[in-house]
Amino acid sequence: MSIKRIGVIGGGQLAWMMGDAATKLGLELIVQTPNKNDPAVSIAEDVILAAVDDAEATEILATRCDIITFENEFVDLEALHLLEKQGVCFRPRLSALSPLLDKYHQRCYLRDLGLPVPQFFPIESSDNIESKIKDWHFPVVLKARRHGYDGQGTFIINDLLDLLTVINQSNTQFLVEEFVPFTKELAIIAARSINGEIVTYPVVETQQEEQVCRRVIAPAEITPAQITEIEAIACKILNSLEVVGIFGIELFITADGKILINEIAPRTHNSGHFSLDACETSQFEQHLRAVAGLPLSNSSLIVPGAVMVNLLGYENSHSDYQIQRHKLAAIPQAYLHWYGKTESRPGRKLGHITVLLEQPTHSLESIVQTIESIWYPS
Repeated sequence: MSIKRIGVIGGGQLAWMMGDAATKLGLELIVQTPNKNDPAVSIAEDVILAAVDDAEATEILATRCDIITFENEFVDLEALHLLEKQGVCFRPRLSALSPLLDKYHQRCYLRDLGLPVPQFFPIESSDNIESKIKDWHFPVVLKARRHGYDGQGTFIINDLLDLLTVINQSNTQFLVEEFVPFTKELAIIAARSINGEIVTYPVVETQQEEQVCRRVIAPAEITPAQITEIEAIACKILNSLEVVGIFGIELFITADGKILINEIAPRTHNSGHFSLDACETSQFEQHLRAVAGLPLSNSSLIVPGAVMVNLLGYENSHSDYQIQRHKLAAIPQAYLHWYGKTESRPGRKLGHITVLLEQPTHSLESIVQTIESIWYPS
């Protein structure tokens, strides 16, 4: 079938950044999002104002588009399965999302595929924790099994009392993981077409602060063998799930060069934003190509390197930061993307800036320092 209208569940900046690619490819985006001020409302052909987990709204969305894709994973999968049975086409299909939305199920799925993951166990109740953790070393990582992102729902825990306190104060389902003493955090974006063709983007280094991604450096400084291993992991995951669309895969690399998978995002991802300005084809265009049944395109860098810096909120305000944005846009080889959010709060992603580099890490530190000294109050 010829696909023209694509429904997107979620209307944040990830859907907003699909706008230019949709125009280029002659596609129309219909967005389901709860707020008329959400970023993607401005680029959508049509909007259904409803929560992303409102399956009745998704049923309406389905009548206005050819296929439905996802900007985030906070959906009601059970209710969507009923729509899929009625013939609604989701890309990626729901069976590709099912093992991933709960982080414990995701860990089990990856382990059963034979892929490298940290040690982990689920917390059913606080009384069996002591016996389960007796051979572990603190710190450990405690993660909410659902709905955690940008550091929300992730805790670094230093002792058993701390662990029991966090668990008993919350009615959230948790997963405990070993703390990985990594030397670098890495990520790879990979797309798979309806014909099973896979395209990967350069492996990048991500730098987090308080579990929120602050910077992305492309390409990562790792060995060719490590790049090959990470690409093989991405291909195995996408083929096993028969994905149609793009996934972001986050990884750790340890001091002895061991690679472990941290998390999978079944959608476009913050670690791939550099591709808008630094690659032949952006992750957003690639995703739309995949879900629309078009051939995938070249994902190579068009420059030796790039650095992407997230512009994170540092205060509660309604400012649009015109003065800082003007200064940032004046940085040579810089591309500023402002998401048009009307409210700032600490840690919220308000925009990002990508600077293209003449050599892979050419003046990287001074560029990052310049950006962050402009953006953050001293």
